[in-house]
Amino acid sequence: MAQRTLACTACHGAQGKAGPDGYYPRLAGKPAGYLYNQLVNFREGRRHYTLMEDLVNLLSDAYLREIAEYFSALDIPYPLPTKNPATEATLVRGKTLAQQGNLARGLPSCTQCHGAALTGVAPNVPGLLGLPRDYLNAQLGGWQTGQRRAAGPDCMAQVARKLDATEVNAVSLWLSLQTVPSPAKAVTQSPAWPAHTPRMDCGSTP
Repeated sequence: MAQRTLACTACHGAQGKAGPDGYYPRLAGKPAGYLYNQLVNFREGRRHYTLMEDLVNLLSDAYLREIAEYFSALDIPYPLPTKNPATEATLVRGKTLAQQGNLARGLPSCTQCHGAALTGVAPNVPGLLGLPRDYLNAQLGGWQTGQRRAAGPDCMAQVARKLDATEVNAVSLWLSLQTVPSPAKAVTQSPAWPAHTPRMDCGSTP
């Protein structure tokens, strides 16, 4: 499978450790269900990037799942985060959004779905650490504009559209500056949903 995924690692880095420019994310160690869902989303037009669409357009569900399981099983070290200039107020705002959200606005914390340590929840929810700020910004922007979609109900689109530009910047910056814990594997259960708060249903995480 390593030989058959050379088309993937040409952009996403050796063993899927991430591309050098910040826009090709890490594949290694991501939950298999999440990776599989993204491959299907590219194939079915919910995510848009011509190179990815062309690569997966004719591949079967079984083959896409095999690719996802291969990358998910890889366990390679994460690099240290790249420092970015930020004011203390911006970092505090980003940390608050990531860890507490804003329940008055119906905005859950990132930890609510992505795990208390933000390393993801198996099998379908990815970790948010170890990703560059530019990539995080681009994905949140994609959900806001509809360039990136998931199977409905699309809970990430609902969350992203509640964020303004300064909040997107703050949470992306704070996440990108966090050191990935070791081990960095996804947990098997997300935190309990806060009492008296409507739960969000996500089509990509049945």
